[in-house]
Amino acid sequence: MEFNASRLHLPRFRLSVAADLCVETISVLSDTSNFAVLELFTERRDLMSLPVIEAGRPIGLISRNIFMSQMSKPFYHELYGKKSCIAFMDKEPLIVDANMSIEALTFRAVESGEKALADGFIVTRDGVLAGVGFGLQLMNVVANMQAEKNRQIMHSIDYASVIQRSLLRPSNLALSEALDDAHLEWQPRDVVGGDFYHFARYEDGWFAAIADCTGHGVPGAFMTLISSSTLTQALQQLGPRDPARLIAEVSRGVKGMLGQVEGHGTAESNDGMDAAFLWFDNATRQLHFAGAKLSLFQLDPDQQAVQTVDGERMGVGYVDSPLDYQWTNKVIPIPEGSLLFLTTDGLIDQIGGAKDIAYGKRRMRDVLLATRTECARHVAQAMLDDYQTWQGEQPRRDDLTFFCFRP
Repeated sequence: MEFNASRLHLPRFRLSVAADLCVETISVLSDTSNFAVLELFTERRDLMSLPVIEAGRPIGLISRNIFMSQMSKPFYHELYGKKSCIAFMDKEPLIVDANMSIEALTFRAVESGEKALADGFIVTRDGVLAGVGFGLQLMNVVANMQAEKNRQIMHSIDYASVIQRSLLRPSNLALSEALDDAHLEWQPRDVVGGDFYHFARYEDGWFAAIADCTGHGVPGAFMTLISSSTLTQALQQLGPRDPARLIAEVSRGVKGMLGQVEGHGTAESNDGMDAAFLWFDNATRQLHFAGAKLSLFQLDPDQQAVQTVDGERMGVGYVDSPLDYQWTNKVIPIPEGSLLFLTTDGLIDQIGGAKDIAYGKRRMRDVLLATRTECARHVAQAMLDDYQTWQGEQPRRDDLTFFCFRP
């Protein structure tokens, strides 16, 4: 009987190949008797599996648990003790090259089934036995690698959040300078989000926009970059005083940038946004509103109910949005003391309450009515408090953005 000791490989840095999991072991030749294998397992309590080799190359793997279970059966000593150990070996163990990546090894282990994870696998170099690896060790390495990848991804997303918030900062400054009584709430569902807003102050008035782009998280954040940059270009070309024309220009820009002009047959994506664009004229106190699947809610001092100014049912930039579609402006006189409210569907569509239903526009209007005499910031806080109470233990469904203001 001949025993061979393989080289021990200890990982120094990050585990990346099968060799990093290779553990020192002994092997037996294919003509080794079961009595000899039993003696080995009895003496070496740490030996969980035993490679079987022939001409220096592994041909099978003996599992300690299976072997000891078989040899404990009545008469198995007498019947199999002197016979070759190949009687109880796994003739098709998982055998991998030392240079195989951990990712590839993981797939191979899963394909091999439970035995590769329970009994381990054989590691070779140029076909010659190098050692064995174990499923628990592999699972631990994979878990650590995944945790590291997740940490790196989250670090990148956190930094992307810094960039996204930085892009919104000029709008926050312009809003604080233009309106004394206003609040703009922006809460991405994840670290970054698919909602964005834009606010700009001019000598004769101000422009505001809120938008809900396709998706949330990282995909939504990419869409906000595309949409907001397209809006900035449109404002430079057309100015702020025609919201409907601006929406049309942004729609054409998004469609062109994403290649969504030709139709369903050739477009690789179908993305866009719901939006509301506003221009407020200081001299006339008229609000010019254009909406794409978003509405404006207005509560004047002499009104007993919140009035809804609906946007159009055409989204911005989608494949189905005609390239030449023209949105329309709705010109609304705004009496002193009027309360106005814009929101994306993250507020209205949130599931919650005793019956797990959507928050809805009715509940939103009730909050506006109940807080109509308070400042915009207090109205916004009351809305947030009611929204969070409604949400309860339900997960957040979408990004949340709303604009509450008194011109």
